[in-house]
Amino acid sequence: MAEGDTILRLARRIDAALAGEQIAASAPSPRGRAAGVERLDGRRLDRAEARGKHLLLHFGDLVLHSHLGMSGGWHLHPRGTAWRRPRSSAWAVLAGGEQEAVQFGGPTLRLLSAAQLRRDPQLSRLGPDVLDPDADLAAIARVARGDPARTVGDALLDQRLLAGVGNIFKSEACFAAAVDPWRAVGDLSEEELLTVLAAARAEMQGAVADGRKAFAIYRRRGPCPRCGGRVLSRGQGDANRTTYWCSRCQA
Repeated sequence: MAEGDTILRLARRIDAALAGEQIAASAPSPRGRAAGVERLDGRRLDRAEARGKHLLLHFGDLVLHSHLGMSGGWHLHPRGTAWRRPRSSAWAVLAGGEQEAVQFGGPTLRLLSAAQLRRDPQLSRLGPDVLDPDADLAAIARVARGDPARTVGDALLDQRLLAGVGNIFKSEACFAAAVDPWRAVGDLSEEELLTVLAAARAEMQGAVADGRKAFAIYRRRGPCPRCGGRVLSRGQGDANRTTYWCSRCQA
């Protein structure tokens, strides 16, 4: 699933390519037509915004909301060049003078008014964006302690607590902080919990700046790169998303 770092990089790329331009909008797939993409034809893209794992494209009083889930994607191409996927499968095509952004698949593509966006229940419940440098980690930690029996790995995936962290950076943050992801939030010291939250932000900020490189622990095959211990993995939380951790240095 696309996590917050991917969505922020995507928003920046779309902003650089298309913001301020009058957009030729089309929806080759019926899914895009049902979402109302064609209503954007001829409108100017004001800005692209990342909000956790959600991409918001602002066109005056209309906003195109996208969540990519496990299967969706946005691709940027020079206008008129060949795509990697069939044109008929594109949900949305947003073309500027020289570049076009093309969207395929995913669980969410919908057009909202600015007023609907402000009161949307899905988006209004999001916690602070992990990549927001002004996010108050101490305040987030206090909210997390409201469910003290919850494991820290599961808590990191709660978008109502901290928006943008997914399965990859759940594991990477706990590893960077040398904290067992299976420990209960209530059993962590204040310093430990803040260290995990800060690690999540730092790891994802690095991915935004440099792109995703080899991960330290996620899907690790072989011994721990830090201590040589055994790397373990199993499903965690209600969604049973696989967590990776070192049995020695995160014990």
